[in-house]
Amino acid sequence: MYGFSVQVSGGFDDAIHKVTEALKAEGFGVLTEIDVKATLKKKIDVDRKPYTILGACNPKLANQALNADPDIGLLLPCNVVVREEDDGAVTVAFMDPNAVLGLVEQAGVEQLAGEVRAKLEKVRDALG
Repeated sequence: MYGFSVQVSGGFDDAIHKVTEALKAEGFGVLTEIDVKATLKKKIDVDRKPYTILGACNPKLANQALNADPDIGLLLPCNVVVREEDDGAVTVAFMDPNAVLGLVEQAGVEQLAGEVRAKLEKVRDALG
């Protein structure tokens, strides 16, 4: 698998706030916020349930990754998806840094990916 997830209580907007705060507690900031629902409506007139992609970055860990391989930026930031399911439940899904950074064959990147995953798992656990 390339990710892991948790269902959260409360509404969609509340989930965005909760995940942003939980990421912050683990040293991540949200660099980008893509409202997929609004974008698809505007570009191709498709209606979707709420779906947002948050581009999360821990600057210290990102710097270590870039030092290991300058092209690793192609795999950053860590994407976190907040989506409303058909039954109204809200899911928060996290990319698995082990799966993504496993593509990089540089010393130290595997250990770094494990550290990032552990932080994202703490975020997941704080939401659950």
